[in-house]
Amino acid sequence: MSTAVATNVVTCPNCQRRNRVPAAGGGNPRCGNCHHPLPWITDADDATFGEIAEQSARVVLVDLWATWCGPCRMVSPALQRLATEMADQLKLVKVDVDRSPTLAERFRIQSVPTLLVMRNAEIVARQSGAAPVATLRTWVQDAIRQSERGSS
Repeated sequence: MSTAVATNVVTCPNCQRRNRVPAAGGGNPRCGNCHHPLPWITDADDATFGEIAEQSARVVLVDLWATWCGPCRMVSPALQRLATEMADQLKLVKVDVDRSPTLAERFRIQSVPTLLVMRNAEIVARQSGAAPVATLRTWVQDAIRQSERGSS
């Protein structure tokens, strides 16, 4: 059974046009005006995580965070930048652990932020704590390469 998921409005980093991007779905979101890849950044919770993250055909970077967490607020812009830079291959899914206790328990979250890289609904990398964008970029790229080797 499919849970209704939101549509987000994303500004194209290339031409600044606003585009609607569904939280779940296939393919690669592109700007309707210039066809540039759009960053796929969305929220998920206990009810929508399966459809939004686990059924995604692309690599998913999951940010398990909390509103009260200072490091979470510090790492958020770095994750958004990374999602924009890697728009053609990465989907960023943000999960507020206080509003999604089932996911927090499932992934055994003991500290936030906790980041997961998932491919085909499987966790291929996990990291706790904030880090600069360059460190996160290397970590995500390494996880993607590792998962490609494992799936071939």
